[in-house]
Amino acid sequence: MSTVLTVAKRGEEILKLNAAPVSEQEFDSEWLQQLVKAMQATMLERNGVGIAAPQIYVSKRIMIVASRPNPRYPDAPEMQPVVMINPEITHFSFEKELGEEGCLSVPDQRGQVERAQSIDVRYFSLQGQLIEQRFHGFPARIVQHEIDHLNGVLFVDRLI
Repeated sequence: MSTVLTVAKRGEEILKLNAAPVSEQEFDSEWLQQLVKAMQATMLERNGVGIAAPQIYVSKRIMIVASRPNPRYPDAPEMQPVVMINPEITHFSFEKELGEEGCLSVPDQRGQVERAQSIDVRYFSLQGQLIEQRFHGFPARIVQHEIDHLNGVLFVDRLI
């Protein structure tokens, strides 16, 4: 059983920073694997559908996207969790949509945020393999939300 970590809350400095990239030497390392396991456990324990390393006080460009139905998002589509290291969005669709978002770092607040309907993302796996993937709908929203965390932006900064 992995450790469930404390989640940084709105107003804390760590959430305002531009997170540092993971270096080549860190790929497939024991610390990176343990960190990702703890991030996943923390996300699951708190019914999240995604989590970024800055939310657990690690200013690194690491995030997990894991859409699935839960008490916070009962209509979320089911997908396998995707660990993204040093992700970047390479394309945003012209079509945008409003959708409700919440955040583990901003408990008890939700709001409507406009996001691209589909995005192309380039990221590395835990082992350092380059992956390019397209996301649509709710999973695309999660990716955009988590990448915002890596750039020091909270969803409340984007409320309509």
